[in-house]
Amino acid sequence: MAGRIADVHSVVVARMPGYRIDSVVRLRDGLDNVAYEVNGELIVRFSKEPDLARRTALLDREARLLAFLADMSPLPVPQPTIIAAEHGCLAYLKLPGIPLLDMPRRQRSDHGTSIAAMLGGLLTALHAVPVERTTDLVDTDDHPLAEWRREAAEHYRAVAARVPPVRRRPVEAFLAAAPPPDGGYTPVFSHNDLGIEHVLVDPVAWTVSGVIDWSDAAVVDPARDFGLLCRDLGPDALRAAIGGYRTDNNDVAALRERAVFYARCGVFEDLAYGMETGRESYVDKSLAALEWLFPALRLS
Repeated sequence: MAGRIADVHSVVVARMPGYRIDSVVRLRDGLDNVAYEVNGELIVRFSKEPDLARRTALLDREARLLAFLADMSPLPVPQPTIIAAEHGCLAYLKLPGIPLLDMPRRQRSDHGTSIAAMLGGLLTALHAVPVERTTDLVDTDDHPLAEWRREAAEHYRAVAARVPPVRRRPVEAFLAAAPPPDGGYTPVFSHNDLGIEHVLVDPVAWTVSGVIDWSDAAVVDPARDFGLLCRDLGPDALRAAIGGYRTDNNDVAALRERAVFYARCGVFEDLAYGMETGRESYVDKSLAALEWLFPALRLS
């Protein structure tokens, strides 16, 4: 760890002459990056990709994507202040706000619909971007729904012991049922990981102050990010997000059905991630989501 903190100092001093470093704090690791907070205001992130050529290409593409988003996103997104490809490093000034995941569950519930409505506006803007404008910025990530259900079943087997008994029959009924029909929609450019850990909020005004971590952005099913909002904030939030959504290319009723499907599939992956990493915030939010995603079956 000491060596990496030395790298933080080296990169910042070289790329931001005159900037005084008073503190460096390691943040929680993500799947793809390790990040540090400098002086409480600068995020310095290093890629975990071991291949230099691929790491450089990914870094360049993400920097160009963030520049692209700055011109069209209705919500703030990070803007790089340092791009050091040789170190696999990207740094940006922190956006204001607190990750929604870190806010108390009761407050998330109280403000979930208004937050989701703002995010529905973001998705309207993203999904309206012609996908040909993003071909050199993102990949396509659009898989059959049967594959999503298969992966959900694998994650469920890994976490079943933590799933409350009252939820298990509804979960197993879902995993045994046919998924919604594939196709019938136009793929769109989207964040592709719009969970509440990536949504920053002003804890006083309860407005969205930023959306972070665009490394998974892709051309996807338009229901994908709506599904994450449903997973993390509930069905009322999904209705609020879709209520403000504007599209000429996709059937909203079918989009809602697929969004709920993605929400149900995705909750087990998040629960598994929380259990594997010891991040109780992921465990807690996933167990809470089971209540609305898999309501107890009524006895006849």
